[in-house]
Amino acid sequence: MKTLYTAKVTATGGRKGHVKSEDGPIDMPLSMPKGLGGDGGDGVNPEQLFGSAYAACFGGALGVVAQKHDADLGDFSVTAHISINQEEDGGLLLSAVLDSYMPGVTDIKIAETLVNEAHVICPFSRATRDNIDVTLNVLTDD
Repeated sequence: MKTLYTAKVTATGGRKGHVKSEDGPIDMPLSMPKGLGGDGGDGVNPEQLFGSAYAACFGGALGVVAQKHDADLGDFSVTAHISINQEEDGGLLLSAVLDSYMPGVTDIKIAETLVNEAHVICPFSRATRDNIDVTLNVLTDD
């Protein structure tokens, strides 16, 4: 395996601390969401960061797949909903819902094909496969 890029990010103080990337673009406080017993402060939380990264990565994969199929996605977007779920034994698990909006793709079958193929090649989807529940949705203007 050939490494193409490595991001280095350090979190201090856990969920109520701070996160900073080595190269500087990420430099922000963390806050615990109220749903997890925190104060819901102005800082970001790990689920928001993960959702941002997953949505962006999945959108990139959609672009690659669309090009392969000669499809125009239009002004597309991917929205990630990242949830923390509690099991009966008290353990915590993540789940994700990815809503893909592709206004340039009017055929729902083609849109579903693009989303399913993007899920196969997206590095975040590959990393989470068989580890968390991921639901894929295609959003339409209808």
